Amino acid sequence: MGKGFLDNSARECDPATNLARPVRKKPTMSTISSLFVTRLYKAALSDHGAVDVAELEASCLSIAEDDEAGQDWCEENGYPGYTSYASLTDLPWRFPIFEQVKAALDKHVAAFAEDLAFDLEGRALKLEDMWINILPEGGIHTSHIHPHSVISGTTYVAMPEGTSALRLEDPRSAMMMAAPARRKDAPEELRTFVYVKPVVGEVLLWESWLRHEVPMNMAEDDRISVSFNYSWG
Repeated sequence: MGKGFLDNSARECDPATNLARPVRKKPTMSTISSLFVTRLYKAALSDHGAVDVAELEASCLSIAEDDEAGQDWCEENGYPGYTSYASLTDLPWRFPIFEQVKAALDKHVAAFAEDLAFDLEGRALKLEDMWINILPEGGIHTSHIHPHSVISGTTYVAMPEGTSALRLEDPRSAMMMAAPARRKDAPEELRTFVYVKPVVGEVLLWESWLRHEVPMNMAEDDRISVSFNYSWG
């Protein structure tokens, strides 16, 4: 008999007996699908509104110099460089350039939410917080996620030659399974870690559960970025 399997739900006429018999079907070719895909959004911030990056950089440096509460928090918590994360929660209200950044980000985030097929039930994702990051030479930002948010991301203000990329981690690593390491030539979508080197003026978006970090800044100049979270509800 030929290879295959009997499908009892389908019948054909046996010419020898003139009786109905099950149809023998040939097995289909094997297929491999990608499931539970992790999406990364990358675009020019200016695609959804003009933002003067030089003015944004000057504002970040000026704020860092004047924000004594932020400086104290960084020193007390051993944070290299400067972040406004714990000191200034209303940058778009305080500084017009950050209001322009927010206006552009709102549109980028809406586009990403559409790509992710989110059912927002008529409610938009809203900016929850926005903060400045200034990493000097030797500064790092260790691996972390952004709990209680939906979409997180960063727009890049100063990326000197030789500065660190963003490192993204396969979220399944936390399952602690006994899988072997991936080969060095594995396709990007199968790697445990993916490094993304953004350029000034770009924005990256990802779902907030995606673990990420900034390895050590090996450049002599500051690496400057603005990060943010969007929530729903």
